Amino acid sequence: MLIPAGSIGQMERYIRAGASAILIGEARFGMRQPADVAQEQLEQAAEAAHRLGAKLYVNMNKLFRNHELEALPAYLRAVKAAQVDAIVFGDPAVLLNAREHAPDVPLFWNAEMTGTNSSSASYWGRRGASRAVIARELNEEEIVDLKAKAAMEVQVQVHGMTNIYHSHRNLLESYMQHLGREATLIRKGPDRGLYLVEAERPDEKFPVYEDENGTHVMSPDDICLLEALPELIRAGVDSFYIEPLLKSDEYNETVLRSYREALDRWHRDPESYSFDEEALENIRRLQSPDRELGFGFLYKEQVY
Repeated sequence: MLIPAGSIGQMERYIRAGASAILIGEARFGMRQPADVAQEQLEQAAEAAHRLGAKLYVNMNKLFRNHELEALPAYLRAVKAAQVDAIVFGDPAVLLNAREHAPDVPLFWNAEMTGTNSSSASYWGRRGASRAVIARELNEEEIVDLKAKAAMEVQVQVHGMTNIYHSHRNLLESYMQHLGREATLIRKGPDRGLYLVEAERPDEKFPVYEDENGTHVMSPDDICLLEALPELIRAGVDSFYIEPLLKSDEYNETVLRSYREALDRWHRDPESYSFDEEALENIRRLQSPDRELGFGFLYKEQVY
């Protein structure tokens, strides 16, 4: 069970709540982290995670421009020295540099919404990746099929919002400047109450925020696959990802405890496992009334 953290203290709280792996990083190399955990803190973070029995992954999932490549070797050497458990990448530039500067660190391929088939996953598997992050748009049948054919670990998001649009450009800042309004207020993370609302769906609010990596538009509702965990386990899913953005620590810890309790009960006795409605109610009590909990695409038949 994997969740990103924005500080060592937050990481420790999430592990105690039930996380078995933590994703950290900084905006120079990774997108949509809750906050930066600086390069100088990598060794301390890895020591703390391992002491608490969890794994530590480093997020390097952004698409790099030429002028940013020169920072990769030193950062990757620091990642290796910290003895982290894996690097999450999407850009081949990370893989190529990791071969030279962090050759023994496992690589997890995360290409966001393009992780849709076993051939793509296997392509990166042959080049060194040991895990593929599956696109959120795949349904259960497609997840089962990809896992069976890819011959590598797979990761599925089980809770939280999803990113549905990203631009390197600072679209909100440009628009605010066009209106002659102060634009710096919108560059302080995903908690300032800025939303995109479509004319056809006025009741759905898409959270929008900007950071060092551009503009991000997020889903109006939250995935919640707590009830479907047995199906995902039987499908062979290796990692369950929880997205913490736009949520309080209390909310994220409640989610972690609910999923951890369900996973532990299933592993103790799969045959007699039954869903605990109270675990879902604990999450619902903290859920924003503006955001529905749903199964995402898990049970949908895709039509392209």
